[in-house]
Amino acid sequence: MNDIFAFADDLGPIKILHIYEPGLHLKAVVAVDNVAIGPAIGGIRMSEDATAEEAFRLARAMTLKNAAAGLSHGGAKSVVLADPMIPSGKKERLIRAFARAIEHLHEYIPGPDMGTDETCMAWVRDEIGRAVGLPRELGGIPLDQIGATGWGLLHAIQSALPFLDLPMEGLRVAVQGFGAVGSNAARFLAERGALIVGVADIQGSLYNPHGLDVANLIALKKANQPLHRYPDAEKLGREEVIRLECDVLIPAARPDVVTLANVERLNTRLVAQGANIPCTAEAEQRLHDRGILVLPDFIANAGGVICAAVESQGGDEDQAMREIAEKVGSNTRRVLEEARRNGCPPRTVALAMARERLMRAMRYGRIHGENDPYIGTK
Repeated sequence: MNDIFAFADDLGPIKILHIYEPGLHLKAVVAVDNVAIGPAIGGIRMSEDATAEEAFRLARAMTLKNAAAGLSHGGAKSVVLADPMIPSGKKERLIRAFARAIEHLHEYIPGPDMGTDETCMAWVRDEIGRAVGLPRELGGIPLDQIGATGWGLLHAIQSALPFLDLPMEGLRVAVQGFGAVGSNAARFLAERGALIVGVADIQGSLYNPHGLDVANLIALKKANQPLHRYPDAEKLGREEVIRLECDVLIPAARPDVVTLANVERLNTRLVAQGANIPCTAEAEQRLHDRGILVLPDFIANAGGVICAAVESQGGDEDQAMREIAEKVGSNTRRVLEEARRNGCPPRTVALAMARERLMRAMRYGRIHGENDPYIGTK
């Protein structure tokens, strides 16, 4: 618990819940970071090696993401410590049990994340009456299926290219992590003329400087086949994707894949963060020092939560895609323009932008520092 409080600050977290049900082998952590602007939206991540610290850091990323995107929501995140590839029946029992355990957290609206999908969200809503990222049959917008986060990454990258004098046509892109985010980002970029020269999944990396066939790669993933079955590419270790020569690197898997230990290996001009917290703070600063432009995660990958917010307000898929394109594109331009004027990393600008909105909202809450009428009374 002391480790969690080491990360706490004036924004949060407001609640951390540890869940353990030995009969079901359910172990989970929920971090509700900040709800000053509204109820928190955040995904349920299923992973065997997730930690409470990871839950908190991801929850903070959601707080910043929602604030920067101008959404009426705070940030939260859950981690369920289990193999996401367990049989469907066992996974359903775990997710339903987890949902019942968070029923009382009315300030938290769960959504899909790594290891969970719209089916899981249907189970959650069936148990507690609230979830986003639902199947279409339940009136939801299946954000992974439509590629909401990848759609946002496309527009973040498009907005960043003029700052580097790079065209979209022939843009060389490497994607680390070929799940829902990475595969859809690759698809959208390829449709606009970019070359996907490298991809990686848990099995390894592929590289072809003349471009990979994204449709073929997606077909392999849908058939639950490893990417290494793709025929026309050099096969490399899974960590090698970050060293490939490219114009854009999209880290779209786990946290902390770019650290001080490997940051010098990056051979790119732009890092578009598709995952949450994929770079350590020290590595991101080093990239800035090297002149490599980095799009902060909570700016570039906000498409999924924007889609979830539209769904929660009764909007449809077309509205979600329009709002993602507008919000992510304009926020990226705003952050990069100010970062260029001030000569600072884009994250510095993005953090200030999100934090300003949060602090304004927190002044309307019951607890707001020296102006709190309860302070000094008995």
